[in-house]
This record gives sequence, structure tokens and C-alpha cells, in this order.
Amino acid sequence: MMRRLFPNDVGSGSHVHVSIWEGEKNVFMGDTDASSQYGMSQIGQEFMAGVLHHLPSILALTAPLPNSYERIKPQTWSGAYYCWGRENREAPLRTSCPPGTYHDSVSNFEFKSIDGCANPHLSLAAILAAGMDGLRRHLQLPVPIDVDPSSLTDGSVQLLPTSLDQSVKALEQNEVLKEYLGLPLVKCIIGVRQVHF
Repeated sequence: MMRRLFPNDVGSGSHVHVSIWEGEKNVFMGDTDASSQYGMSQIGQEFMAGVLHHLPSILALTAPLPNSYERIKPQTWSGAYYCWGRENREAPLRTSCPPGTYHDSVSNFEFKSIDGCANPHLSLAAILAAGMDGLRRHLQLPVPIDVDPSSLTDGSVQLLPTSLDQSVKALEQNEVLKEYLGLPLVKCIIGVRQVHF
């Protein structure tokens, strides 16, 4: 269960794949015409934009231990940067186009900055709450990063929190997740995390 056992290895993590369904239809996926930007529907874009917006705070749940941040480093396929990408293994949120789907149409996105020590129920609740906030506020995705963010030298892509302390501070300031998850629960999560630092 150790997130980063060897300093010269990429570590061990988990991934969450998210799609949105209405009955039998995947409403995350865009139509085959040119109106679907990035291969996603407007619903899919807004949901994913919400998850991206709240990502620093979500890490307090999906990367719950100090050692979790030893894994979330640049060039380790774990998503260390505050961005999203299409088929970009270095982005924490990555859209994917599995075999059998229309070219340039995506069926889901992958949340990469999570590990096996995370409580799956709390992690999924935070991801869903963030996506719901994106839908409620009609948040928009920025331009995708389709290269390794560490190769960009202009400082246009920031790192995500590099420690549990930083992600907990982001959660403390996140009124939306407090509202959706409930203030008593978020206070407990913060209290438990603060024991580690």
C-alpha cells in the first residue's frame, strides 16, 4: 500500500474513470458533429471543469497521507500539475477515447491523482460534488495541455499541492465542498489529516 516505496520508481496509485449517464445514454460523450468541443458534451465539459476547479481541495481526500505526495510528482504519470489533457498521461484529469468510439469523441475522463489509501466513498463523493458544482455554475474548461507539463518553461501550468498540508489548507477554504459534503464531515477529515503534520 506504500505510495512511493522507491525514489527512482513511479509509485503505486489508483485511477477513477467518470462518465455521466441518463438512462442508457452516455451524456458525457459529445455528438459526432463539430459542435462538441474536445469530444465532450456541454454537460461533460462543465462537470469536468468543476472537478478541475476543485482539484487542489479534492486531493485532501484522494491523497490522504504525507507519502501520497511522494507519488504525485512530475513525470510519474500521477498528475502533478493543475491541468487536464486529452490522452495525456501526465495530466491529473485525462479524457480517453477507447476503441470502438467515434474518432475524437470521448466516453469518460480519468482522475489520476488518487491512491489506494484513500477512502473510496469520500473520494468519489468529493469528485461528484465538484462536478455538480461545475454543472450548477456552468464552469468552462481551459485549453487542454497535451504535452508533458514539465516541458513547458513559461510557467503557464502550476503544480498541484505538493504536500498534505497544502491540500488540507485548500479544503479548509473550499466552501462548496463543505456545503456538498457537510461541514461536520469536512471538519473531521481536516482534523484527521492534521494529525499527520
